[in-house]
Amino acid sequence: MQDTHHYRICPLCEACCGLSVTVRGEQVVAVRGYEADVLSQGYICPKGVALKDLHEDPDRLRQPLIKRNGVFEKATWEEAYAEVARRLLPLQQAHGKNAVGLVAGNPSSHKMGLMLYLPRLLKALATQQFFSAATLDQIPRHVSSGLLFGHWMTVPIPDIARSQWLMVIGANPLASNGSMWTVPDFKGKAKAMQARGGRLIVIDPRRTETAAMADEHHFIRPRGDVYLLLGMLHTVLGQGWDKLGAAHDWVQGLDALREAVKPFSPERMQDHCGIDAATIHRLAYELAHTPKAAIYGRIGTCTQEFGTTNTWLMDVLNIVTGHLDEEGGTLFAKAAAFAANTSGRPGVGRGVPTSRFSSRVSQAPEVMGEVPIGCLAEEIETPGAGQLKALFTIATNPVLSAPNGERLAKALSSLELMVSLDIYLNETTRHADVILPGPSPLEDMHYDVPYPQMAWRNQARFSGPVLQRPAGMPTEWQSLLRLSAIAQGMDAALDVDAFDDQLFANDIAKLPLEAQQIAQTAAAGLRGPERLLAVALKAGPYALDLQAVKNAPGGVDLGPLTPRLPEVLRTPTGMIDLVPQALVADLTRVQQALAQPPGGTGQMLLIGRRDVRSNNSWMHNLPLLAKGPMRCTALMHPKDGQRLGLFDGGQVVLKNAGQSLQAEVQLTDTVMPGVVSLPHGWGHDLAGVQLGLAGQRPGVNINALLSEDWRDPLSGNAVLSGVPVEVVGVGHAQGYDQLTGESDKDRLLTQWAHSVETEPDFEDVRAVSDNVNAVAGDSVH
Repeated sequence: MQDTHHYRICPLCEACCGLSVTVRGEQVVAVRGYEADVLSQGYICPKGVALKDLHEDPDRLRQPLIKRNGVFEKATWEEAYAEVARRLLPLQQAHGKNAVGLVAGNPSSHKMGLMLYLPRLLKALATQQFFSAATLDQIPRHVSSGLLFGHWMTVPIPDIARSQWLMVIGANPLASNGSMWTVPDFKGKAKAMQARGGRLIVIDPRRTETAAMADEHHFIRPRGDVYLLLGMLHTVLGQGWDKLGAAHDWVQGLDALREAVKPFSPERMQDHCGIDAATIHRLAYELAHTPKAAIYGRIGTCTQEFGTTNTWLMDVLNIVTGHLDEEGGTLFAKAAAFAANTSGRPGVGRGVPTSRFSSRVSQAPEVMGEVPIGCLAEEIETPGAGQLKALFTIATNPVLSAPNGERLAKALSSLELMVSLDIYLNETTRHADVILPGPSPLEDMHYDVPYPQMAWRNQARFSGPVLQRPAGMPTEWQSLLRLSAIAQGMDAALDVDAFDDQLFANDIAKLPLEAQQIAQTAAAGLRGPERLLAVALKAGPYALDLQAVKNAPGGVDLGPLTPRLPEVLRTPTGMIDLVPQALVADLTRVQQALAQPPGGTGQMLLIGRRDVRSNNSWMHNLPLLAKGPMRCTALMHPKDGQRLGLFDGGQVVLKNAGQSLQAEVQLTDTVMPGVVSLPHGWGHDLAGVQLGLAGQRPGVNINALLSEDWRDPLSGNAVLSGVPVEVVGVGHAQGYDQLTGESDKDRLLTQWAHSVETEPDFEDVRAVSDNVNAVAGDSVH
């Protein structure tokens, strides 16, 4: 049987790499990087290769499930939709529209059908109870973009292809290939920057993979970013190093900003961030005096109590040092489709609406139409008008990804109806009454909807299905449309294509006559997300034909990023206001925090981490990504290990807010003393989960230790980083000598001697020797 080769865009992380998939019959035999891809240029990470494992995973759901008498049973699609219709409408009639909620996970943003048709379902439900994974790690980025530039998705990104100096704070793009910054093969681009004389500086409580290749790395106390950034901004403005460059004519509020940051000198900031004043001063000088430079920060800067203020300060630092809208600094991508900052009147707009409503129980602010996912459990538990009685979940697993999953799981089990669109029976969907799976990514068409708006290079790429979708299986967009119809009281067995045609006609009828004609011409012969894409491309800034994009495997190259001020702005004034009232007011909280001792409670501080192999929890069920050493370990500095009597491979208990978990210890000087690091997305040991491989090494759920009530007040983003925890050693700290008859030192010496005799790998011997030194306090020769 002859092999065929297919172009595919990887949907498993924000890098969106182009792949070459080799197929023999209906079997995937190889997945490689596609050299001609205009964005990724042949780069591939293990996740892309694992698309084969995902497609073949026996645990992946392939037909609907209905829970009857507490047990999931396979059902037909007609039965599943009918079950939703039978139960949803009476519930809405009895309790109102806001009694139904919707939760969307980050895989939704990687599926064109979900991304473009989820708004249809949300509109049909007419509920304010919308939650998404964005409130776990990225809403501060959207808030700063909205307030400064006029739209949530107008995100300035480093122009790494031409940069000379890049500071990365609380991010690990070598593992993520960018987050809110689509930059496949970050490592290659960073090395190219260094080869032309550029410098990479990393600020992080952990010496990450990115930090390991950097020219300079500084440990920073978790949650200390706001103090570093304020110290740098104080220095730039106080020394008169500020210049606005290309943004000069479009910026207002510089004098007010200068006044606002006067109290935050590096000398005052140093103890709270753990970086000395001289270094803060030098970093500010280098940023201000390097012609092509930028600061970039992500999850570590967002998932803390000053997440929004951190993001604003990074944007402001890039602006006042003349690095906004400058080549080699930060630039705005110009996406071919779906970007609000390429439509409408250029240079001015309505800005972003804020706080249109609040969550029912905690009064948490709405942002982008969402309320914090940390409010989900209380919205289900708390009686009263608007209490959540039903929930739709779309490609999400908040029982593992959100704080206090134990409480959330109990809340989910009390719902009167839960419907999940998901390809796995996981820790969250086990509570569903109906599960509707989607096809394998290899059986679906793909276009990146949000990510070209943050990509390192402008481009448009499309990939069609590699394999045939099983007969009778609807696409995800068709399931969303059917659910939308059900939510509006229509027959569950309606003609989905006709309904799609009706909705499309309603949409274009709202356009000006000329735009209607363009849309109708572009959409001819198409429907579903493909039709919406064709219209968006034709109406976009490059007026592209969908067929031309399809005919270009590897995509259409639209060139490097270019300056876009002022046309990219959508603020009411047409200006960038450096001092939004809410953000300047938040500096009062910083002042209050400065009044507290910098060392905090004396407890260790818990931080998360990212691994290139486990972007989402279900990836632990794919053989290629699950193999190798156990990655769900508690990283701690050897000094902390010695203090607590810990050793590599031993166990440690972490406690916070009445919750505890026990994890495997990994001693390493890659984390700063006083810090313990666990990855997210683990904890696959709950009953009723159908993730066979992941269950063999379940790991522990870091979010079990985190409070759903601790949020950044400006954005509602969950605080997931820098959380004080009590750390207790298991074994040595609880009488290991008495339990085993030998001390840690004797046991490790025995292990070391055995390794010398049996282990040919010097690194293994050295690792054991280091453990002996940490416990014994002397050298082994």
